[in-house]
Amino acid sequence: MSDVKPQATRWVQLVAGTDSGGMPVLEKLEVRSADKGAFELLRSPLFVRDLAAGDIFTCDSENLADYKVLKRSGKLAIRIFRKESVEELEQFLTPEVEKLDGSLDCQTQRALVYSLHVNIGFADIERLLDGAMAKFQDSVWYYGNIYSREDGVTPLHWWDEFLNQV
Repeated sequence: MSDVKPQATRWVQLVAGTDSGGMPVLEKLEVRSADKGAFELLRSPLFVRDLAAGDIFTCDSENLADYKVLKRSGKLAIRIFRKESVEELEQFLTPEVEKLDGSLDCQTQRALVYSLHVNIGFADIERLLDGAMAKFQDSVWYYGNIYSREDGVTPLHWWDEFLNQV
């Protein structure tokens, strides 16, 4: 029998954006405490940008929009939105994601969030997702953590340290 207790999980809220009235939109994220007041994210978020499952980050409890990634897990957060129910799309896509050692982290009525390691390769991931979108044409997918939070278009290039490692 082990004396190591499983680390308790908790929830933190971060600003995911603003609504049409300029008010912050918060998303609750499940985390586990890490060193020195940091948190390990357990599942990739649906709306909060620049984070994926396994990332270690800190956040300012006074300013929920002020969070900083300390260490990347190497996982990509993949967000999929559909006009209709995602159930059929999920049944089609999840087994394919799991074959790549990825996970379904979040499912709502019209959205899915997957985590896949960047070492699978952008081309293979995009081929899989584009193929699914061709089959479910009322759907669209986005990366959740490869572009700058500030402008949504500037690549962060954090994956360079993970790709082509020997």
